[in-house]
Parts: sequence; structure tokens; C-alpha cells
Amino acid sequence: MLNAYQTNTLVFNPSLCNGCAMCVAVCPHAVFAMNGRRAVMVHPEACMECGACQLNCVTDAITVESGVGCASAMISAALKGQREVSCGEAGDDSCSGSCSCS
Repeated sequence: MLNAYQTNTLVFNPSLCNGCAMCVAVCPHAVFAMNGRRAVMVHPEACMECGACQLNCVTDAITVESGVGCASAMISAALKGQREVSCGEAGDDSCSGSCSCS
């Protein structure tokens, strides 16, 4: 069975990175970090495929097929009136992964 939290469509080409750090700033799951003057992927498995990094990458160093990410958990939280969104925690059946949306 495919585990969407271990497999995603995120592709990063570090040779195209100009070091602007926008991916670091916009990623809600800290997938990217700066290593000197270049971005690196430090937690690619945490990607929820929201597409924010790709939309903000002026050099097209990042591609990702925007998927549902943690949409199920976000919808569940909205329906329950919760301000904080999380998934994969004990007793939370809104998704079956190890992400922590916030």
C-alpha cells in the first residue's frame, strides 16, 4: 500500500537554487533549510504538497504536483471548530500519517 507520507512528488534541483530562501520561509513543514547560500531539503518526507515552495521559487528549482496534503485534517478541524490543525496523533482518524499541520 502506498504511504503518501513517505512518497511525494517534490523534486528539488539544487543547481538552479539562487539562495533566496523563499522556500524556507513559505514551507509550513520545514522541508527546506539553508546550508550556506543554498537551500537544501532536510525533511522531504514532511512535504504535504501544498505547492507554496514551487509558487515562490523564481528559478523553478522546485517542482511539486500540488495534492491534497493535509486537506482532510484541515477540513476536519474546520468542521470541529478547532483553531489548531493536526493529524496522525493518537485518536485522530482524519488522516493516517505522521504530519503535523499547523
